[in-house]
Amino acid sequence: MKRILRYGTVVTALVVTLVPIYWLVTISLKLEVDQFAVPPRWFWFSPTLEHYYDAFVNRSFGQYLLTSMIVAVGSTFCALVIGTLAAYSLARLRMPGGLNRKLSLWILSTRMFPPIVTAVPLFLMMRDLHLLNTRLSLIIIYTGFNLPFVVWMMRGFFAEVPRELEEAAMVDGDTRLGALRRVLLPLVAPGLAATAVFCLIISWNEFLFALLLTQTDAAMTLPVGIAGRVTQYEIKWGVMSAAGVVAMMPILVFALAVQRYLVRGLSLGAVKG
Repeated sequence: MKRILRYGTVVTALVVTLVPIYWLVTISLKLEVDQFAVPPRWFWFSPTLEHYYDAFVNRSFGQYLLTSMIVAVGSTFCALVIGTLAAYSLARLRMPGGLNRKLSLWILSTRMFPPIVTAVPLFLMMRDLHLLNTRLSLIIIYTGFNLPFVVWMMRGFFAEVPRELEEAAMVDGDTRLGALRRVLLPLVAPGLAATAVFCLIISWNEFLFALLLTQTDAAMTLPVGIAGRVTQYEIKWGVMSAAGVVAMMPILVFALAVQRYLVRGLSLGAVKG
C-alpha cells in the first residue's frame, strides 16, 4: 500500500504539472475550430503551424523574444557578479558589532515588500534618466530585484566552504580576489548555477515593470507582448499559446544544461543562516 500510495502521488503530481503544458502545446497547433470543440479534442486534431507563423513572422514576437533574452541574461549576469562579491564579503570579512548578519537581513528585507509600491518612484527615476522604453531600464531594475536573492543564497554557499582553502591559496601568494576566483567559485559552482536559474526565471517572467516602463515593440518583453494579444475585440488563443511554447524553451534548455549542478546547489548551504 505504501508503494502504491507513493507511485500514485508521483503520477498525480506529474499529471497536474504536465497537463497544462500539454494543453498549451496542443492549442498552439490547433485550428480555431478545434480549439473550441466540445468535447475537447485532446489527441485527434489536424495540426497546423499557422499560429507560430502569425506570431513570429507577421507579428513582433521575435523582437519580444530577443528583448527578453537580452534583459534576462544581462540582469542575471549583473546580479550574479555584484551579488557574489557582496555575499563573499558578508561571509568572510569580519565587521564590528555583528554587522554581517544585520546587513544580510537588511538586504533580504528589500524583497519582503510588494514590488508595486516601488512602481511610481522607479518610473519617475527612469523618466528623469531618459531610460523609458529601453532595455537598460529593465536590466537595472531586474538586477536590483535579484540582488537580495543572490546575496542571501551565495552567502550560505560560501559559509559551507572552509576558510583554510582560500587561506592556503593566499599563503602561496594569491590575492583574495584570486583565491575567490580560482578556489571558491569552482567549489560553489552548483550553488551559483542554482541561483542563476532562479534569477533567470524571475527576470524572464517579470510582467509588471516591463508593462509600466515599455510601450514600443523594440523594448517590450515577451510576457507583455503575449498579454497584448488580449484585446477588447478578440483573444488570440493560438498566437498566445505559440508564443508561450517558445517562451518556455530557453529556460527549459538552460535548466537542463545545469541540471547536474541544480539539485546539489539547492541543498548546499542554501538554508544556512
